[in-house]
Amino acid sequence: MKVLIIKLSSIGDVAQTLPALYSLKKGLTEKGLKPEIDWLVEEPASGLLAGHPLIDNVIIVKRRSWISDFKGNIKIARFLASQRYDMVLDFQGLLKSAVWVALSRCKRRIGFSNYREKSTLFLNELLPPYDIEKHAIDRYLDLARYAGGFTGPAVFKMNFTDDDLASVKAILARNGLEVKTQRFFVLAPYARWATKLWNDESFVAVATDIAKRYAVTPVLIGSLADYKGTEALKARIGNGAINLAGKLDLKELAALMKLSSFAVTVDSGPMHIAVAGGAKVIALFGPTAPHRTGPYGKGNIVIQAGIACSPCFKRRCADPKCMAEIPVKDVILAAESILKAKNKS
Repeated sequence: MKVLIIKLSSIGDVAQTLPALYSLKKGLTEKGLKPEIDWLVEEPASGLLAGHPLIDNVIIVKRRSWISDFKGNIKIARFLASQRYDMVLDFQGLLKSAVWVALSRCKRRIGFSNYREKSTLFLNELLPPYDIEKHAIDRYLDLARYAGGFTGPAVFKMNFTDDDLASVKAILARNGLEVKTQRFFVLAPYARWATKLWNDESFVAVATDIAKRYAVTPVLIGSLADYKGTEALKARIGNGAINLAGKLDLKELAALMKLSSFAVTVDSGPMHIAVAGGAKVIALFGPTAPHRTGPYGKGNIVIQAGIACSPCFKRRCADPKCMAEIPVKDVILAAESILKAKNKS
């Protein structure tokens, strides 16, 4: 059986679709089939999928590329049609994914009936409307299970390797941290929405306190564009803080999370990579809803300020109290509880 998953973006959303991939592979295999699963994804998130043992072909399209790479997209469309997929699953539910659904020429085109941007017009097998208040991972699993996927609990199957772990250890060693003898935690302070950001002073206070009190080194991460900001935070934190913004690919980032004691993040792609990589997560939430997109699974901690207007799902706000009023002490106490639990285990 040939299956095409369409989940183009974003990095966090692609990470949250990994349990659906596992569900499909395991469920269809247990039914006596031999599933070959391809995944169509945009370039920024493709690093999460490259070399994945459950994926036969990672098909990469450029973001917003129909004008800039028209010939390349036509070539991909012809490839998709040539594969004669038995079913295509649209996990995106937008016009940009629906176009690829149509270009696949597959007979079974599956998705939810309340997808946006008229994208349901390109589907011919519609599930009942999904519940927006349900966690995204559970919604994606519902789609996978409908298509024959495994009905058990969510399983994150990441594809970072021993080489990725060794690479991260070497990078940390070059920055003065030996994983065998020193503990570290990850700080992921940036997100695309301005309303999701915590203030720098609070991050500095948390990192400084944890580093001094528990001898755990702060490691800051972000994109290359975040480097100046994380470098400024590093200087203010001191205590041997390390800045790896822009220095890791996505699989190395997952490996870093795996090696860490925990991660402190805002609602962002790195938060979901941390979960998929096996890290314990302290997630700071304001304008968005943790029951929809929070860190999935047990042992993670969500911290909110408890503002009445939260969640509002606004990208802009003149006075984002929901983030500004998250108490520093609550984050420090959460870190303490995770470290104590690790010491006991």
